[in-house]
Amino acid sequence: MTKSMRLSCANCGAVHAKWSGRCDECGAWNSISEDAPLSTGPRSKGLGSVRGNVVPLSDLASEDEPLPRDNSGMVELDRVLGGGLVPASAVLVGGDPGIGKSTLLLQAAAAYARKGLRAIYISGEEASSQIRLRAKRLGLADAPVQLAVATDLRNILTTLEEEKPSLAVIDSIQTVWLDTVESAPGSVSQVRAAAHELTSFAKRKGFSVVLVGHVTKEGQIAGPRVIEHMVDTVLYFEGERGHQYRILRAVKNRFGPADEIGVFEMTGTGLAEVANPSALFLSGRDAGSPGTTVFAGIEGTRPVLCEIQALISPAPAGSARRSVVGWDGGRLAMILAVLEARCGIPFAGLDVYLNVAGGLRITEPAADLAVAAALLSAREDVHLPSQTVVFGEIGLSGMLRPVGKTEARLKEAKKLGFESVILPDRSKTGTATGMKVQMMPDLATLVGEVFGAG
Repeated sequence: MTKSMRLSCANCGAVHAKWSGRCDECGAWNSISEDAPLSTGPRSKGLGSVRGNVVPLSDLASEDEPLPRDNSGMVELDRVLGGGLVPASAVLVGGDPGIGKSTLLLQAAAAYARKGLRAIYISGEEASSQIRLRAKRLGLADAPVQLAVATDLRNILTTLEEEKPSLAVIDSIQTVWLDTVESAPGSVSQVRAAAHELTSFAKRKGFSVVLVGHVTKEGQIAGPRVIEHMVDTVLYFEGERGHQYRILRAVKNRFGPADEIGVFEMTGTGLAEVANPSALFLSGRDAGSPGTTVFAGIEGTRPVLCEIQALISPAPAGSARRSVVGWDGGRLAMILAVLEARCGIPFAGLDVYLNVAGGLRITEPAADLAVAAALLSAREDVHLPSQTVVFGEIGLSGMLRPVGKTEARLKEAKKLGFESVILPDRSKTGTATGMKVQMMPDLATLVGEVFGAG
């Protein structure tokens, strides 16, 4: 290791004097690597020569005009971006290998180009002939998109300076390298420097830049977390390999709501938008099967209904399993503990399997009650009425807590033909739901009245 090199954590950026397998600051394993400092930059310790522009906040109070946005015509993409792409903004898109990031962004670039924007797609992973083959398969062979293959940041910036695009897609940021940084492409130093140069250049020149980022095995975007702070919007493209459905989720958005989602279906001709995700996630469900419930959730600003499935089976002595797909495993452990401690429903010696159908990943606590109902239904071999939705948060005491946007959830459920709902007491249901409402004060009431257990 040369004197100019240092060791830093790719997860939190902490600097270490020597290498170790685990970062002392954030606890991440195998995240410490050699990190070269920038070779260029200001060296003077004196004050700057140019004073920054200072504007009173009161002068901006009257500027209430909405941000200008460029619509792509892809409704799901525009929804996730908060209504469209804001000029001079930076967007970071991450996702598992092969999930469809390049397909999505090539379709998006073509859509913006057909709307009149000058779009350029710069790849550091594929040859231009490969991109053209994909475009032909997607029916985009005639799209007015400029293609370039480059990994040298200086060449990329020169190309952007000459082309003067309105939108630039960089696929991917891990392949871009800067010759003034003494480390390999994809390292913490290179990724940080490249992302900083590209976002700064885009904001100075007034065009939008979309950066594609690789993800780690934990599902986080590879490289230092400072990249997510640099950009304006961070999107994750999610999906299960066994499902054709893909979800574009916003986890950060300075120009719109976070946690908004867009739903796509992977087809032979590319990604197709899904206008009604609830109907998609509920298609083909077995309404009369024990262990299934329908959860009315909120993803961003839209209500989404999905099916939660549970399976309970005897376990070999001393080796009970807890397997979860699409939900938090720690939350499942809490629900099982509450059912046993507050309701007298034991799960010791039983394997518990929980799955969110359709490849959707749920993060909101409002799914607690639906999960508990699915577990009870599977354990007691009693199915809920097929046209019933369930939602609500469970406390450690077993009490049920109301959740937000109840009326929007019920409106979506009624639109899809559901007739009844089980939800916590004191929930604001409105007056025009037209559904049978069963309010439960605590989990023990659900156990006794609905399943007759306990």
